[in-house]
Amino acid sequence: MRTMRIVPRVFIAAALVVSATACGDVVRSSRAPVILVMDSLTATRGTSQGGTAAANLVSDVLTIVTSGGTCTQANPCPTIFGDTGTVTLSLAAKDINTPTGLTSNNQVTVNRIHVSYRRTDGRNTEGVDVPFGFDTASTITVPITGNATTSFILVRNSAKQEPPLVQLVNNGQTITAIADVTVFGADIVGNAVSVTGSIGVTFGNFGDQ
Repeated sequence: MRTMRIVPRVFIAAALVVSATACGDVVRSSRAPVILVMDSLTATRGTSQGGTAAANLVSDVLTIVTSGGTCTQANPCPTIFGDTGTVTLSLAAKDINTPTGLTSNNQVTVNRIHVSYRRTDGRNTEGVDVPFGFDTASTITVPITGNATTSFILVRNSAKQEPPLVQLVNNGQTITAIADVTVFGADIVGNAVSVTGSIGVTFGNFGDQ
C-alpha cells in the first residue's frame, strides 16, 4: 500500500481577486482611534505547482502527484496539501471628521488569525459537518495610509485527514461551506482591533490534472 505524504504549502498569491467580504465585527470596546478594514480576502488551492488566488476556494482533499521526487505517472503519490488564504488590510479613522489626525502610534500590527467554518443549511457541528476551527499566527504591520497583505493557512492538512473531510476521499460527495476569517491585532500603544471577512469553500476529491 502506498504511503500518503503530507506536504504543507503556503503560497503567496501573485494576484488578488476582490471577494465579497464583510468589513465588520469591529471590536466595539476598543479604544483605538482606527478601524481595521479587510479590503480583500482570497484563497489559493494547495498544489505541487503553486496556485492562483481566487474569490472562492475549491479545496481538494486528496491530490495525486505524478511528477517530482519519486512520483511518476507509473508510480503516483497520493498527497494532501493545505490551502492558503490571503488578506489585504487597511486602516480607517473612527472619527471621519479628522482623518488626517492619525499618527504612527495608530498603525496596527496583526498577531493572530482565527478561521472557522459554517454551512448555510445550519449543520455546523465541528468534526461532523464542518472542519474544526483553529487559530494561526501571521505578523504584519498595517500602515496609517496604504495597505498591507499577508497570507495564512485557510485549510489545514490535518483537517483533510479528519471527519468530515476524510470521508470525501471515497464517497464522491462535496461539502459547501463558508470560512469566516477573523484578523486580530493591536495598535502601537496596545489598543486591540479586529475584523472579520468570509469566503466560500467547496471541499471534495476533485480530478487531478
